[in-house]
Amino acid sequence: MESTKETGCQAPEGPILCVNNCGFFGSAATMNMCSKCHKDVILKQEQAKLAATSIENIVNGGSGSNGKEVVVADAMNVQAEAVELKVVPSQVACGTSTSPSSEVKVKEGPSRCSTCRKRVGLTGFSCRCGNLFCAAHRYSDKHECQFDYRTAARDAIAKANPVVKAEKLDKI
Repeated sequence: MESTKETGCQAPEGPILCVNNCGFFGSAATMNMCSKCHKDVILKQEQAKLAATSIENIVNGGSGSNGKEVVVADAMNVQAEAVELKVVPSQVACGTSTSPSSEVKVKEGPSRCSTCRKRVGLTGFSCRCGNLFCAAHRYSDKHECQFDYRTAARDAIAKANPVVKAEKLDKI
């Protein structure tokens, strides 16, 4: 007991659960959050600072001294409202999790050759016509390719080699 009086530290009364209800224990040093939640809050604060400075630079045209003062003021506000920041992302995460889950449910089957329907996996060859083919059907003459290679080549050559005409010379 005498050592706690000398150092000024008090022993915790008992384990404190994280204020984000993640199931881990927090500490007073990390605002009663576990290390992961505390790290996430600090990361969000840093991102908010960067966003505020970039917006301030865009609006003010790059004034350096005013941007630094705003960042310090924003950092104070973010630390004071840290509890509110934890509540808002959980609501946003719930709203965004419904839309990607519907997209994930539409699961594409294994990649197959468009001609023979053979499973190609990662070794498939995508053609300029937009289809995927196996090694036997990867060439345009082996499958009924609708892509016009001749026109594409003409356009590429015309773009790479523009026509240069010299001015006409006046007669002497």
